[in-house]
Amino acid sequence: MNLIQKIALVFTIIGAINWGLIGLFNFNLVESIFGTSMLSAIIYMIVGIAGIINIMLLFTDLDQ
Repeated sequence: MNLIQKIALVFTIIGAINWGLIGLFNFNLVESIFGTSMLSAIIYMIVGIAGIINIMLLFTDLDQ
């Protein structure tokens, strides 16, 4: 796993935790920290791109 994939995985985990908080407690961590500004939209875009990058992990042999 290279550095870009590890960084993408961290952002994907952050996004997953945020979605879990929204589902369980109706609490959006990103919006509570950054508000409904352009910065929170950028964070959502980064998390989305990270998810796309992590699709490659499905097709990568991690035992190498």
